[in-house]
Amino acid sequence: MNDTLRRIAAAFAEAGVSGRLHAVDIDSAAEIDAGADHPVVTASVHKLCLLVALHQHAAAGLLDLTEQVECPPGERTPGPTGLAAMLDPVRMSLRDAAYLMTAVSDNAAADLLLARVGLDAVNEATARLGLTRTRAVHTFRSLFATVREDAGPAGARALADPQVLARLRALDPARGNRSTPRDMTRLLTAVWRDEAACTPEHGAAIRRLLGLQVWPHRMAAGFPFDDVHVAGKTGSLPTVRNEVGVVEYPDGGRYAVAVFTRAASPAATLPAADAVIGTAARIAVDALRAR
Repeated sequence: MNDTLRRIAAAFAEAGVSGRLHAVDIDSAAEIDAGADHPVVTASVHKLCLLVALHQHAAAGLLDLTEQVECPPGERTPGPTGLAAMLDPVRMSLRDAAYLMTAVSDNAAADLLLARVGLDAVNEATARLGLTRTRAVHTFRSLFATVREDAGPAGARALADPQVLARLRALDPARGNRSTPRDMTRLLTAVWRDEAACTPEHGAAIRRLLGLQVWPHRMAAGFPFDDVHVAGKTGSLPTVRNEVGVVEYPDGGRYAVAVFTRAASPAATLPAADAVIGTAARIAVDALRAR
């Protein structure tokens, strides 16, 4: 194990998580592999796959991104952000729903788009790009339904019990939405190189939305510079904290990074577990830039 991999492993251990990482220089294909092919639970990272599928459909003329959709309050997928947290009826365009899904990880917006595009289309989009180990099994409503079912009558309180966590289908990559770090950096590379089966216009729209993500406490925390831009998508479930993104430097360097972690503690608030995503990403990107 070289020094870079030792430093990444030590960072994960100090933060109390197990972690998998892949980082690649988008232009040279140089890479850092720290469990890049290990199957992982994607959580809301899978919204990136949906975003690509949506734009593939738009590029093919199968839908219009300005198309208006209704979101009645009683039918929304639950969540703490965006439409999921609103109380009144909402009417908005598909592209604005995509913004909420990406920037604040709105579950209700994601399921609005899935109702329009379909899980099969998401899987076709990733298969078309050669992401053979990436698959969407659940909508976000059905994903959280499995958590409630598996937690049992004690509800959210049961999620502090390791035995309950061990039986959650949502935390098992064999039974839920899944990918690998390498598949996710391959997807990001395709988006940044306008090779994601979309026109350059649609590629630019995807990159714009990823750049509007509001969460600064994971990958972006590793790059606290005004002239370094981080665009990405987070994902969270009990004990799971993920982020995939692209780090762009003012000299033109651009690096796709995917970090997936599982915490030993079931606590919902673990600042070190969030921050290590940025730490590990920075170690990997620094190593790529030093080559």
